[in-house]
Amino acid sequence: MKLTLSEIADHVKGEVVGDKNLFIDGVSEIQNGRKGTITFLSNLSYKKYLMNTKSSAVFLTDSNLLKNINGIVVKNPQLAMAKTLELFFPREKKNNVIHKYANISFNSTVGENVSIDSGVNIMSETIVSKNCIIGSNTFIGKNVIIGKNTIIHPNVSIYDKTIIGNNVEIHSGTVIGSDGFGYVLDKSVHYKIPQVGNVKIGNNVEIGSNCSIDRGTIGSTIIGEGSKLDNLIQIAHNVKIGKGCLIASQFGISGSTLIGDFCTFAGKVGVAGHIEIGSNSMFAAKSGVTKSLEGGKVYAGYPAREIREHNKRQAIINKLSRIFSNQDSFVEKIKK
Repeated sequence: MKLTLSEIADHVKGEVVGDKNLFIDGVSEIQNGRKGTITFLSNLSYKKYLMNTKSSAVFLTDSNLLKNINGIVVKNPQLAMAKTLELFFPREKKNNVIHKYANISFNSTVGENVSIDSGVNIMSETIVSKNCIIGSNTFIGKNVIIGKNTIIHPNVSIYDKTIIGNNVEIHSGTVIGSDGFGYVLDKSVHYKIPQVGNVKIGNNVEIGSNCSIDRGTIGSTIIGEGSKLDNLIQIAHNVKIGKGCLIASQFGISGSTLIGDFCTFAGKVGVAGHIEIGSNSMFAAKSGVTKSLEGGKVYAGYPAREIREHNKRQAIINKLSRIFSNQDSFVEKIKK
């Protein structure tokens, strides 16, 4: 497949600088560019690669950076690259066939244009809406509702009463609706609290591989519309995550915590239970959130504090470390 620079610019709503009729046959990284491809410059720390890249064109925000290379000026080079990748690598279309070795309960409902692969098990009174794709060996329990255009990759387990919105994508190995970690101590015995709630997943959510999302104890665990979860994430029972949140790998959150809209959590963040986090919060990697925090701020450290305060504390600790190190050296010299 080949597209002219002009055709790509029209698709991403950008402006061509250079040869509009230049043919592009793919994409490449700026530091590993290939002739005939287009790349992008979003992070200026990669500007050092621009002059020597072998790519034939580049997405960027400033035409003044172009020297002897064609380009497309856009507001967001990374977004333009994402849209261009969709042109060159369109998602494979399924054949809308229900495999003969799929096991679907007689009283479940499957909509139009649905693809269900071999080894899928769908239990009773479940609804699979139109245009869904369900990968091999996936288990879907009773009374589940799956919205239209949803993609469930192989080896996913979805427990009873789960509700999944439209345009959701769930990757392999993920478990949705398993029991929450709930016990009450009675005479030296941990008595299990029945977990009878469910999980509700909003529209346009993506969930990575090997995530675990527990059902509510009585109510619902909720993942808000448009939120994106990386691989290896644990969401405990009765957690409520708002819309548009970004959550990176190895994030873990305890039960009954409320997270606002458009929050961002970097890798290995841990969040305590029964607290509330305001909208538009950001958390640096390995932060430990132990109490409720206001929205609209950046946090870091353990326990998580506003990042400026965290950095000040770290600077003081480093300074004290140097002071005591110098003091120890001075004492050793005296002893000698």
